[in-house]
Amino acid sequence: MSVKIKELPATERPYEKLELYGEKMLSNSELLSIIIKNGTKEYTAIDISNKLLKKINNNLRELQDLSIDEFTSIQGIGKVKAIQLKAMCELAKRMSRPINDSKIQIKNTKDIAGMFIDELKYEKREIVKLVLLNTKNIIIKIVDVSFGGTNFASLEPKDVLMEAIKAGAPKIIIIHNHPSGDPEPSLADFEITNRIEKASKIIGIQLIDHIVVGDEKYVSIFSKKGSL
Repeated sequence: MSVKIKELPATERPYEKLELYGEKMLSNSELLSIIIKNGTKEYTAIDISNKLLKKINNNLRELQDLSIDEFTSIQGIGKVKAIQLKAMCELAKRMSRPINDSKIQIKNTKDIAGMFIDELKYEKREIVKLVLLNTKNIIIKIVDVSFGGTNFASLEPKDVLMEAIKAGAPKIIIIHNHPSGDPEPSLADFEITNRIEKASKIIGIQLIDHIVVGDEKYVSIFSKKGSL
């Protein structure tokens, strides 16, 4: 039988440790144990957290993809805890999303990549986002235009330009992720960028950039064009 958390020294208990030293000093299992809160007769909350981490091979990105049934398959996690964990994962994703604020002005590639990198780096499928801008590079709207598999997001110029036309946006930026973590643009990325750029010029809309996001990294397909 595991040692109960309350039997540990105060400085080793997750709640007290966070209060004394701050959340950054806690391990993943300690942070999860605070969410899980209660253990069982056989396992402490930390034991259960370690079982959960083992299930996802210590890859926290996998946590958001677990279903309620998958959570409850771990001894010590009931339906209520599973729902709480699902809610926590969704909140974490939402906090990573940029605020759809029309007062945000984009000055360079770093500005736009920084808005999305935390959100997109956790995705297992390719997601293409379209950022619609006014003439002063102020964001009008952010739209999800395509959801793909693990290797490619299907995207057509008409889908992109239709959104820009509806919003009356004279400028657009495309950004999408590579689930592999490698942001290096593929041949397909270059090809679709060229197609969209040619089509957008015909109707008077400027494609400013197409940015590919990986794991904490990004690549601008229009990088040689410099500042926005």
